[in-house]
Amino acid sequence: MSNTTDDNTDGIEIDEREARAGFLDDLPPADQPAVLRITSQPAEAHRRSAIERAERWEDGEAVPRVVNFQNPSDLRGLLTDRRLELLRSIMTAAADSIRQLADRVGRDVKSVHDDLGVLAEYDIVHFEENGRAKRPFVPYERIEVSLEISTPQPSDDAATA
Repeated sequence: MSNTTDDNTDGIEIDEREARAGFLDDLPPADQPAVLRITSQPAEAHRRSAIERAERWEDGEAVPRVVNFQNPSDLRGLLTDRRLELLRSIMTAAADSIRQLADRVGRDVKSVHDDLGVLAEYDIVHFEENGRAKRPFVPYERIEVSLEISTPQPSDDAATA
């Protein structure tokens, strides 16, 4: 899974350092970093940050996993109040199943299942098979959300062209 929602990569040659930027994408849940950072940054700023994190990681430093959205409304669409409630509940106390989590938060199983599926698409929530049930869990100790609002830079325009 990519750490960005940017699909405008046609004609962009990615150098070796940038290719390493997906260094945390395929880690199993037990090996995920302690911190997940969900950001909204322009593509170029996110790319620079990912390269810097990859270099720090290669030097043995602990770095966060980052999921970036170029469009702040996409970030807001992901982190609805109901999904945040699910994340808080899961991180506070383990749930043995989606049904148990739905009962805990007072919602129907289908809507909780759907919301967990969306969160799983971004590797925020993971599942462990528990007999016939799926046990949702968050492999991170902390989730940070960061929204950057800044004056557009010329490099930002080139990244979206």
